[in-house]
Amino acid sequence: MQVMLRSLPSTRAGARPVRPARKMTPCLAASRSIPRATNEQKIDLLKKVECFIFDCDGVIWLGDKVIEGVPETLDMLRSMGKKVFFVTNNSTKSRAGYMSKFQSLGLDVKAEEIYSSSYAAAAYLESINFQKKVYVIGETGILEELDLKGIRHLGGPSDADKRVTLKSGEFMEHDHGVGAVVVGFDRYINYFKIQYATLCIRENPGCLFIATNRDAVTHLTDAQEWAGNGSMVGAIVGSTKREPIVVGKPSDFMLKNISATLGLRPDQICMVGDRLDTDIMFGKNGGLATSLVLSGVTTEEVLNSPDNKVIPDYVLSKLPDLLTVKESAMVAA
Repeated sequence: MQVMLRSLPSTRAGARPVRPARKMTPCLAASRSIPRATNEQKIDLLKKVECFIFDCDGVIWLGDKVIEGVPETLDMLRSMGKKVFFVTNNSTKSRAGYMSKFQSLGLDVKAEEIYSSSYAAAAYLESINFQKKVYVIGETGILEELDLKGIRHLGGPSDADKRVTLKSGEFMEHDHGVGAVVVGFDRYINYFKIQYATLCIRENPGCLFIATNRDAVTHLTDAQEWAGNGSMVGAIVGSTKREPIVVGKPSDFMLKNISATLGLRPDQICMVGDRLDTDIMFGKNGGLATSLVLSGVTTEEVLNSPDNKVIPDYVLSKLPDLLTVKESAMVAA
């Protein structure tokens, strides 16, 4: 069969030749760039907010080092009459323990300004008039806060060296008087603790499963990120097929407590944190203004990713960025 070829019409002399259609590149409309707060936005933030709630790791300090400029920033906010609170999902310390850390870093903070997830766990149990015993996966911070509320407990660091041999016929006994299992960050978690918590939750009628938080990673040192309490909670979720009551961020339990204490509306409070999934979500769930700092877990790449659905109201490279508008903000206040 003869194939007929049709020639394209020739162009006129001097006319621009017809170019072949350009190959389309993938659309980049889904990408975005969320800008850092301008000086005007920083001044507006300082004018309208009466109380700042700060996450600690990645905002105030990294590991055991205070972020440069933070002490001066806190002094500025207090001189403007702002209330400040420090809310952390790290349950390894009690409020008294955190007081020592703040002081060691040269930060002047009152005990009542600190809301740790260890305190939140004890406060939650107190709020429901809990009368039974608590089994703890976690460190001394949770135990100290339970002691202050007069709540009986077992487990914690005392079970750090207990081992399961799994010899033939081995059977683990557990306390049937345990009415709640609290899971917090535990550097010494082991199979004994996981099995004991599992038995309490599965076999003790009405036993509560409480998580201080479900953070994927945490800043234990300033050198790298470390696996967070989400890994410990996940082990118990897997063995019990139960979801926990979460008392730390982004749960609103701590926020309600702070709001009630100060008598402030949510729009008068700003949550400042370095995590989108806990800090910023915590603020947005409660109707607060939100400010993300890029000095901790969240990178600019993650913030601007099309997969990110949590958008903060303000973005700062670090908390001391507010010092750049100190004089203007003091006049405006």
